[in-house]
Amino acid sequence: MNSVIVLTGPTATGKTALSVMLAKEIGGEIVNADAFQVYRGMDVGTAKPSLEERGGVPHHLIDVADPAESYSVSRYVAEAVPVIDDIFARGNTPVIVGGTLLYIDSLLSGRTFADTDPKLRAELYSLPDPYARLQLIDPESAAKIHPSNKIRVIRALEIFYLTGKTKSETDRITRDIPPRYPSVKIALNFIDRENLYSRIDKRVDVMVKCGLIDEVRKIGIPTLAIGYKEITAALNGEFSISEAVERIKKASRNYAKRQLTWLRSEADLNWIHWENEPDFVRGLREATYFANKFCK
Repeated sequence: MNSVIVLTGPTATGKTALSVMLAKEIGGEIVNADAFQVYRGMDVGTAKPSLEERGGVPHHLIDVADPAESYSVSRYVAEAVPVIDDIFARGNTPVIVGGTLLYIDSLLSGRTFADTDPKLRAELYSLPDPYARLQLIDPESAAKIHPSNKIRVIRALEIFYLTGKTKSETDRITRDIPPRYPSVKIALNFIDRENLYSRIDKRVDVMVKCGLIDEVRKIGIPTLAIGYKEITAALNGEFSISEAVERIKKASRNYAKRQLTWLRSEADLNWIHWENEPDFVRGLREATYFANKFCK
């Protein structure tokens, strides 16, 4: 095969299990595309596949950063590209697996990234209203970013001050860059949205039962990851653990909505829809068909 395979979809749709089956079927190696599985020690709350679940298939870009580090999309792309090139060089197929769609899009698109400047970033964070500043400098980007998403607001400002170009202008330029890799994109979802939400809720209950609270205590630092920030707040006395669990479920369902909104805007996706539960036998058959049909 001469293309990368992408297996994505909203959280809790069975990406891990199907990706291992598919990789075994086509001679693939898995490249993680989950923004929080890159962190060591964040295992339960990110549903990171165990060694047993990996089934002997090589997995890359898992446990490559400390939770105290800042891991950006630019760093992800910089680390993923040589991994994928090496997989191709050894005659295998890269299977990119995860639900962090910005990472996947940035990796495939071929775009480059402005450097970061810690001093500048600190100055931008100290602004009384960085979103208002972005509205003045780059109203087009501001309209696409929620005012409370301070990370994206600061990054858009940083791009402008480092490059002299607005983020919206930079995005238009990079859209004309040829893709870095040809790809076949496969997305998983449930026919009935309520089945997806039910699966998400059950998954959160399992995470709590399997040690999420102890994992958060062990990490011991704030993180933006769903699950970790809610448990941290509960441990700090802001609300009860039971309320934290309900907040995790709600945040996870909302995240799945955002993932689906992004995915439905893409024209080149090959969908696999589950009914009540994932049917991995059928899923493998369909995923293999898509891979073989388009990777010639």
